[in-house]
Amino acid sequence: MSERTAVVVYGATGHTGRFVVAELRRRGFAVVVSGRDGGRLETLAAQWPDVSVRPAAVDDPEALDRALAGAEAVVNCAGPFAVTGGPVVEAALRAGIPYLDVAAEIEANAAMFADHAEAARTADVPVVPAMAFYGGLGDLLVTAALGGAVAADSVDVAYALSSWRPTEGSRKAGEVSRERRAGRRVRYADGALQYHDDAVRETDWLFPEPLGRRAVVSEFTMADVVTVPSHLAVRDVRTHMSVEAAREVAGADTPAPEAVDDQGRSDQTFFVDVRVRVDGVERRATARGQDIYAVTAPLVVEAVHRVLSGRTRTTGVASAGAMFDAASFLRALAPHVTVELPH
Repeated sequence: MSERTAVVVYGATGHTGRFVVAELRRRGFAVVVSGRDGGRLETLAAQWPDVSVRPAAVDDPEALDRALAGAEAVVNCAGPFAVTGGPVVEAALRAGIPYLDVAAEIEANAAMFADHAEAARTADVPVVPAMAFYGGLGDLLVTAALGGAVAADSVDVAYALSSWRPTEGSRKAGEVSRERRAGRRVRYADGALQYHDDAVRETDWLFPEPLGRRAVVSEFTMADVVTVPSHLAVRDVRTHMSVEAAREVAGADTPAPEAVDDQGRSDQTFFVDVRVRVDGVERRATARGQDIYAVTAPLVVEAVHRVLSGRTRTTGVASAGAMFDAASFLRALAPHVTVELPH
């Protein structure tokens, strides 16, 4: 793999997209920025003279084909992914190049597996949806905790965020998801996604020290309910969110993230606690770091590097845990993410 392998970042002008562009450049990739707004792309590229600009709207297949021409992979950072995921992955398959996205939209994640698996398998092209903080990191932790096992009685993923100031993209994606669900909530139970109107329930979660016992919203469902059961036999996957973060992300007046360092990260910290039960025995894996949006960049760029260097376990549409060696992938995220895995 050449140090100047070209990777297209679709949605490069967004909050997460900028982190991804910066991380790709840091790791020696040539970057092509794309998206619908050519003016914003040119403004972004002016900061980085070595970045190429190829505007393309998702409803213009020919423009998407031009944007991906000659590239080795595409990373889709443009939400709502219910709108962009299909057109961009189809363009990637026409070009015969790997597709990765950072979608946290449950319905868009499920659609990627349901609608594009056969085409990706036939094209022998890796497609990795939800290669991000939500969906990707949790799936890797669960897979590593299982230590090679392919089935579990249950999976719980608890998120402790010090705060959650949503980006504009997060708000738009949330609106699309709520509309598609007609305001209902979703869970993964008895081996399937289930939509329901049950009341929101809070409980306590005992995180490892120094966090200790914290109040969480139980079944605050995230993309892990799609990625984990896509390759592991498990009847119940539950995700939980610290109460303070859940309230902030739902608040109409919560401000956007603010940078506090030269990398553009916010002061938000996160702790992810995974508990997997197998034959009545609990296995645990944890991860901690700073800024859920910023940390998505090393996650997806490490995935790009592994896909392009042939360090994959399968092809077609597959989650992070199915596509990569989970334990080695997680350890490669240092210093961005600190993990503790079962021995």
